[in-house]
Amino acid sequence: MDNNQLTARTEFAAAINQIASERGISPKIVIEAIKQALVASFKKDFPALAQEVEEDETKIIIADIDEEEGEFRIYKGEVGQKTKDLEDITPPGFGRIAAQTAKQVILQQIREAEKTSILDEYQEKIGEVINGMVQRMDGKNVIVDIGRGQGVMPPEEQVGNEYYKLNSRISVLIKEIGETTRGEAVIVSRQDPKLVEGLFKREVPEVGAGSVVVKAIAREAGSRSKVAVESTQDGVDPVGSCVGQKGVRVQAVINELNGEKIDIIQYSQDQNKFIAAALAPADGLSIKKSEEADEFIVTVPHDQLSLAIGRGGQNVKLAAKLVGVRLKIVSDQTDPGITVTGDEEYEIDQLGLPKKVRNLLIEAGLTKIEDILSDQNKLSEIKGLGPKSLEKIKEQVLAYKPPEYDAEPQPKADEPAAQEEKSNEEEK
Repeated sequence: MDNNQLTARTEFAAAINQIASERGISPKIVIEAIKQALVASFKKDFPALAQEVEEDETKIIIADIDEEEGEFRIYKGEVGQKTKDLEDITPPGFGRIAAQTAKQVILQQIREAEKTSILDEYQEKIGEVINGMVQRMDGKNVIVDIGRGQGVMPPEEQVGNEYYKLNSRISVLIKEIGETTRGEAVIVSRQDPKLVEGLFKREVPEVGAGSVVVKAIAREAGSRSKVAVESTQDGVDPVGSCVGQKGVRVQAVINELNGEKIDIIQYSQDQNKFIAAALAPADGLSIKKSEEADEFIVTVPHDQLSLAIGRGGQNVKLAAKLVGVRLKIVSDQTDPGITVTGDEEYEIDQLGLPKKVRNLLIEAGLTKIEDILSDQNKLSEIKGLGPKSLEKIKEQVLAYKPPEYDAEPQPKADEPAAQEEKSNEEEK
């Protein structure tokens, strides 16, 4: 008899095979579930007989099933003893009673076996990106239909600015098999950087085939990602492959991420080149390794400083995370600069403030540079901040964020806005 199928000569065997096929489990598991259910039913409906057996510590209650005919008997005996040597203790009429009382036990056993089978299947798919459908909300968790089973997306794996509408289709990363309040479950993610890599594998044939590899990803989910790529095959442009003709490939990834901006960067083993590429669109950078500290000092033309830092410090933070080094950004006209590691929890962590001062700002709800700039009076209201601390904060904020920090870049002469302005002047 095949381990994956019973010889279907009878209705019983055919029924077992059908259940196993529908649930995606082995017929042996179904048979074992029935045996356990029969023992449970016997103990419940014939407690006196069951107690008599269990009082003898050398004996156990065993259920046996004819896998062809479906006939079953209850025995008592020792573990490992052959059926023919066991004592038959099947009560009269037990078959009719067992059919009623064992049903729920059998279904429960089959459900547990099915769940185990599903978890085993998705264990092999960890790291893959698959399409799912938002099925329902379970508290703060999003339950996603991922095919054969359900995926649980807890709050920490969700993207803050995304709204998960029922029956909407989304791409998710199979992250892990993890514990939830309802036992083990398939954990899916929209927040993990590996989701971005998986989408590029799906949309870019060269990445899927391995001729272009994703070397590193730095991501602020829902806002922006920087992706470093490298070619493993001569003649293949890694950046061009990922962008695609007229940007069609990267746009497909952006659409899957609900408009999240993506910078595709050429990876380089030369750290200076890699840092310069990671800090794009800022250019004209001078980079050197600090001899005093474990960091790279990046000197930026003053008119490029806002581009290098980025709104809210995002550009430099992602660059530091992508390259995996500490970056100190300084203007060629001002000093001191700011130091960023990429692991900052809040934007104000980039100011290098003392821990006590930093914690006081967080407690007051001032976690962004803009918060401090927009309401400096609130600083003086914070208990525990002395005149020296206040001066230090203001000094660091101004050094970190120059006046042109939030200014929109002006269009160049060949850009549409400039051309339109020129045309209007000619009409006048």
